Amino acid sequence: MIRKVRVTKWAQKQLDECPLHISAKFNYWVGTVEKLGLESTRQIPGFHDEPLKGKRLGQRSIRLNRSWRANYIICDDGSVEFVEVQEIHKHDY
Repeated sequence: MIRKVRVTKWAQKQLDECPLHISAKFNYWVGTVEKLGLESTRQIPGFHDEPLKGKRLGQRSIRLNRSWRANYIICDDGSVEFVEVQEIHKHDY
């Protein structure tokens, strides 16, 4: 069961520059993953956790609100599986 979240330097920089309510929702998602595990957190409808397609194949996305997304991948360093957040960005429609 995956319960560890790692945020890349790039994603942390983006998180520092995004609105406070977005970073609060992201931190709530991280806390939920660490408490319940990734599989249980994916079942929460408010995050709209979904696999991505095309050039982002292999990544997953969560919705932080209607406009903002966080993209992550699942990594395995040999001893521990964890979620690595790659990017937090405003989604273009």
